[in-house]
Amino acid sequence: MTDAAATPPEETYSYLGPAGTFTEAALKQVPAASGKHWRAVNNVGEALADVTSGRSTAAMIAIENSVDGGVSATQDALATVPGLRIVGEYLVPVNFVLVARPGTALADVRVVNAHPVAYAQSRGWLERELPDHGHIPATSNVAAAASLFEGSPADAAVAPPGITDHLDVDVLARDIGDNPRAVTRFVLVSRSRELPEPTGADKTSLIVELPDDEPGALLAMLEQFSTRGVNLSLIQSRPIGDALGRYRFVVDIDGHAADERVADALLGLRRTSPNVIFLGSYPRADQREVAYHSKYDDGIFIEARDWLRGLLSGEPE
Repeated sequence: MTDAAATPPEETYSYLGPAGTFTEAALKQVPAASGKHWRAVNNVGEALADVTSGRSTAAMIAIENSVDGGVSATQDALATVPGLRIVGEYLVPVNFVLVARPGTALADVRVVNAHPVAYAQSRGWLERELPDHGHIPATSNVAAAASLFEGSPADAAVAPPGITDHLDVDVLARDIGDNPRAVTRFVLVSRSRELPEPTGADKTSLIVELPDDEPGALLAMLEQFSTRGVNLSLIQSRPIGDALGRYRFVVDIDGHAADERVADALLGLRRTSPNVIFLGSYPRADQREVAYHSKYDDGIFIEARDWLRGLLSGEPE
């Protein structure tokens, strides 16, 4: 990585730091970020502020975990910070080690420092092996381990497996995550308005508000997708915050905005929802081709539009 002072702002990438976090591991998967300046930040808000202010060309943020679901802080930020687009997604397998200052034994551990998500994903192991432990929340997995040398009352920390590359800690236990298949999904967010070309293995992210709090409102929204053969890979409600009972929905759908079935669904949402936030269409990290019934092929939608256009113009059938 190059020195920040010699690198123009458009060549800077922000990520949740410090070095060694899972977010940094996700950023390492971005070819365009290689050799550029990487700016470690403390939270999602700071990362997105870097992008909106032009300090960074893009920011890597966690948006979903296979164990805990959507990351609410990220979802809420994307709903309220205008002008952002997701331009790529990246998957990082997640597991943890329990570390301590040199000379500490597992039997000595009474208090554990851990990021809340890491704590939730290793809680079963901790409660089984350290049934009387206390928990101190940390701002990141690496910060949890670093706090052991900064006056923290914690005796140990839950950290990424590569933490020993950055800190002089003893590993008291490995693979303490409760789910060995846990994966965190990260997204790269920028201000770019240019959509990546469709690949056939794409995802589109949206945030949608319902027009009314009435029976069937959610069903009406979902029908915009189902009647066009568009599959939802994620749907999660988040409070809008202006009144009880008011929610927005974070939605990931299979396909690209350039796909006819997806485009038609977006038009339907636009007609029926008071607020649709388009977060982007981008290649799926798993590169799995999107499957759908042939009756929703692009050609079917195009032929239907041509048929209607012919009716309106008086063309012979």
